[in-house]
Amino acid sequence: MSKGNQYVGLDVSLKQTSICVIDDADKIVWRGQVDTTPEAIVSAVTQHAPHAVRIGLESGQLSNWLFHGLKQAGLPVICVDARHAKAALSLKVNKTDTNDALGLAQIMRVGWYREVTVKGLDCQAVRALLVARAQIVSQITTLKNCVRGILKTFGRVLPKGLRSQFPARVRAAIEGHPVLGAIIEPTLQVLEAARAQLLVYDRAVIQRARSDDTARQLMSAPGVGTVVALAYMTGVEDPARFKRSSSVAAYFGMTPRRYQSGEVDHAGRISKCGDGMVRGLLFEAAKVLLGRSSRPNALKTWGEASANASVLRRQRWRLPASLPSSCIACGPQAQRSNGTLELRLPSPEVDRNIPSPRSRRIAVPAGTGLDDRAILRASTSC
Repeated sequence: MSKGNQYVGLDVSLKQTSICVIDDADKIVWRGQVDTTPEAIVSAVTQHAPHAVRIGLESGQLSNWLFHGLKQAGLPVICVDARHAKAALSLKVNKTDTNDALGLAQIMRVGWYREVTVKGLDCQAVRALLVARAQIVSQITTLKNCVRGILKTFGRVLPKGLRSQFPARVRAAIEGHPVLGAIIEPTLQVLEAARAQLLVYDRAVIQRARSDDTARQLMSAPGVGTVVALAYMTGVEDPARFKRSSSVAAYFGMTPRRYQSGEVDHAGRISKCGDGMVRGLLFEAAKVLLGRSSRPNALKTWGEASANASVLRRQRWRLPASLPSSCIACGPQAQRSNGTLELRLPSPEVDRNIPSPRSRRIAVPAGTGLDDRAILRASTSC
């Protein structure tokens, strides 16, 4: 057996885990399969890779459990980003668990990976509580919409809202209609049972937030409640791993994507990477702060100023949607008529600085403040 450094790759599945051990020369030392349990993996690695320097596994549903189990055994385990691992493993012609384990071991050897921070078990417990509560809320909304849809078929339209009065109003609407009663009454009983269990989750969330000083401090901001505070805490967990506070927005996928190549450089929509639940809750908190909160504060003032500036930037070159437009590449060039002027981009053969091969020509009524030299560029084509 090799006495030098050894690198281990773990390709995890629900029942079996493929293991591959290589040395510094990229030579396979051992490969095999064991049960997907921390004890079985520790036993195999200890026996076949006693000089392991790095042990890599992809992020996934079982990675948290296996990572902490291997860490407790004293093994140098590293959880890598599944997207980065996929980019490297996709270079292989044949996709098998054995080849994936070998690819992960090679990634560990060359060091081309991005390590993922694995959250602690306490943090995972709080997050599991929030996920279970979110599922109950989603089911309640689905049941309500189902009942509303059935009632509309028979000409009974319920008003909006009706949180706790929803079952009573539905029973009043179906009174005297035995067919509707037989169809909807079981759904109402399920809805009432789900609401009762939602209260159990709400009490657990409130109790957990009240016992944490950080959560209480976050809840002092307008629009931030117990759910938002706990979700944000579980998403960040350790603030020390962020060098700048602005990095937190990028971590939750709330910063715009950027595409730059040659002379082309533009920002797109937000990346939507990271924790989608935290991102959605932060968006809801921002809407409550800007729309429902009546108490004046510095954060709301800054948010309103940023929103107004963004609207002004978008409206600077906005034209009425009713104006006709056609593609230069497909339609003939129309002449000036009826008091209108044509706004056209030069063809790519004339102006090489325009990256798009297709542009749009827009007929703009005279008197709009745009002269003949105005140029509008559109990225869409026909």
